[in-house]
Amino acid sequence: MPESNPETHVIDFRAAEQLLEARDPRGAVKLLDSVIAAHPENTAARLLRARAFFAAAQLRPAELEFELVLEREPDNAFAHYALARTFERAGRPEAATRHFRLAAALDPKPEYLKAARFDADE
Repeated sequence: MPESNPETHVIDFRAAEQLLEARDPRGAVKLLDSVIAAHPENTAARLLRARAFFAAAQLRPAELEFELVLEREPDNAFAHYALARTFERAGRPEAATRHFRLAAALDPKPEYLKAARFDADE
C-alpha cells in the first residue's frame, strides 16, 4: 500500500470532488475516508463526505457529518441547508424547517428563503 502523505490527501480530496460531480458518491466516500482518517479536523473533507453520503442516500451518516460540520461552523448556511434537506428526505419535517430557516437567516439566497417558507406561518 502506498505511503500516506498530505499531497496524496489533497489529490484524493480533489478526486472525490470529481467523483461526486460524476455521480459516484460511494467512490467519493471511499477516497474521503482515508483523508478524514489522517485529518479528522478537516471540515471541508467532512462537508464533502456528508454531501456524498446524501447523494448515496445514506441519510444517517450524512446527518452525522453535517452535524459535525455545524458543531465546528455553526454559521455555515450551506451545511444547515444540506442538513435540512437530509431531514426532509428522512421524513423529519420539523427538524428540516428549523435548519432551512437557519440557513435562510444566515444567507438569504433565494433557494434558502424558498425552502424556509417563512410565509407558511401566516
